[in-house]
Amino acid sequence: MNLAGERFSLAGHVALVTGASSGIGRHFARTLALAGASVVVAARRADKLDEVVAEIHALGREARALALALDVTDSTSVRAAFDTLAARGQVADILVNNAGVAVSRPLLEQTEADWDCVVDTNLKGAWLMSQEAARRLVAAGLPGCIVNIASITGERVAGGVAPYAASKAGLIHLTRAMALELARSNVRVNALAPGYVVTELNAGFLSSAAGERLRARIPQQRFGRAEDLDGPLLLLASEAGAFMTGSVLAVDGGHLVSSL
Repeated sequence: MNLAGERFSLAGHVALVTGASSGIGRHFARTLALAGASVVVAARRADKLDEVVAEIHALGREARALALALDVTDSTSVRAAFDTLAARGQVADILVNNAGVAVSRPLLEQTEADWDCVVDTNLKGAWLMSQEAARRLVAAGLPGCIVNIASITGERVAGGVAPYAASKAGLIHLTRAMALELARSNVRVNALAPGYVVTELNAGFLSSAAGERLRARIPQQRFGRAEDLDGPLLLLASEAGAFMTGSVLAVDGGHLVSSL
């Protein structure tokens, strides 16, 4: 008997991933599907979601996926997404709040619009999604888990991204607050805090001279890969992490413990 495999299996679960049209969100959707979950991929860029669904279906082994156009900053859109699932007889018992944006600009050049865009998506969006998911789980009498994708910048600031760092710090504290309130309803809430992980959006910067200086400050002397997040994600989303709630799991090559 592969007890470890059984504990990490997501067979029979419905996982909803926001910001799933590209980057880490797209990778997470594939990871959850490979673990056995039926995956709902959601994003504002609905045209990209069909590609993700096709990619998951190509995995075979009865891999299932559904695309939903969703704006996490709009409560009406959020409720509509969960209503669509309810009409299909489904309740998302795993929620991965991955949708996020960043504006990189010196503090004195940032605008109110920059702040609103970043905080509304990264913090308000996670709150709206988590609240609606939890309401549906509690009403159905089902256990579940929420995984908020935070960042090490929520614990350790960087220049030029004040709204982003503030939103991720807020998301970490929101994770703990929700974990406290939802524990007795058997809904776990944890946060995954990646360090610098290479994606198609940041690959150019990370390969530059400035990126090389950043890499030199990471104790493991490398940037993360998307697959480095797979094990931590599955730990938080599966029965393997059943006694974890309110936790913040850093995956950063030791960046947070470095004094550099």
